Amino acid sequence: MSTDTTTTATSAARQVEPAEHVWARQLAFLAAQDDGPRPVGWLLTPRAVVTFVCGSEGRELTLGKSVAAAHPDLPPKLTVAPKFVGDRDLVERCVVTLAGERGLLLVGEPGTAKSMLSELLAAAVSGDSTRVVQGTAGTTEDHLKYGWNYALLLAQGPSEQALVPSPVMAAMRAGGVARVEEITRCLPEVQDALVSVLSDRRISVPELSGESDGAVYAAPGFTVIATANLRDRGVSEMSAALKRRFNFETIGPIGSLEAEIALVRDQAGAALSRAQAPFTVDAAVLEVLVTAFRDLRTGRSVEGWDVERPSTVMSTAEAVSVTTSIALSAAYFPGDRDPLSLVPGHLIGVVRKDDPADADRLLAYWDGAVRKRAQDETRPRAWRHLWELRDVLGR
Repeated sequence: MSTDTTTTATSAARQVEPAEHVWARQLAFLAAQDDGPRPVGWLLTPRAVVTFVCGSEGRELTLGKSVAAAHPDLPPKLTVAPKFVGDRDLVERCVVTLAGERGLLLVGEPGTAKSMLSELLAAAVSGDSTRVVQGTAGTTEDHLKYGWNYALLLAQGPSEQALVPSPVMAAMRAGGVARVEEITRCLPEVQDALVSVLSDRRISVPELSGESDGAVYAAPGFTVIATANLRDRGVSEMSAALKRRFNFETIGPIGSLEAEIALVRDQAGAALSRAQAPFTVDAAVLEVLVTAFRDLRTGRSVEGWDVERPSTVMSTAEAVSVTTSIALSAAYFPGDRDPLSLVPGHLIGVVRKDDPADADRLLAYWDGAVRKRAQDETRPRAWRHLWELRDVLGR
């Protein structure tokens, strides 16, 4: 994935930049280019938010002459590439939900880019995607509401200066978007705290009751984007009260093989660029790898053959990780082996994360789909080479 910002000494020291920094010039261009109606406090119009996330569908957007003259630092024309591969209608529904200041819950299997979509939406709507609460079993109400600087608290007593706002409270004050990752991993009492925030649109601070009414109120534009992993839904099932305060959108796997290959190439290429390593995984290896992930994920090959699914999630994110590792191996150990020979070993590492018996399912996939493709003379030679590597799975 390419960026549109100038690398500085500070940003070069970071592994990951927030979306609003990576795409700063693009966000500024879209803000100037679309002068349509926008909700209070929004950085972009709802239409421009969808364009930012899904791309301009190959169209070149143009600044008007007067707008271009007022913004000489922006390019006069720009084609926006998609950053999220998915249904445009789904993204539009997400944007409409946020425009209505209602909570948005993105649910789906692991590795379906829920967090990335959440970050992109927050960056485009409020210009700040960093107001994040990471849900875990150790997340407390303080993480959702507020804490204290105890040195100041002891020295001065309860005061605004001693108050440490949570990301949610900071978003409320700014009228922006707060993000809660993996909400179903939070304990029920923490989820209940979010119910009151979404219902009352304020956080009470009893210790400051002497200062006005001791509450922090949400400014116009405040809302929450949460994510939930379908595999973890039973960890801390959301209450009916909390569910009613969110609009649910399900993020599914990428439907098109070509689109998934392109995304894996872009994401792995971006990771390798940060590592200053070349992208050496050729198109044939990439197609074989992504096809194997899709077969094992769905339990059915593109030809219609049944495939025994492993219990682990064969996500696009895992495919990106494997592609990156294969390219790094070629960069750091040049000439030792060809990239395709590394595929079986990495697939074993992925499928055995949850259940060692999944190694047998992977072997069955080799004896089924991989063998059939290897025997088909019309198939790329890569499948025959992959079949010859079957013994690696037995080590």
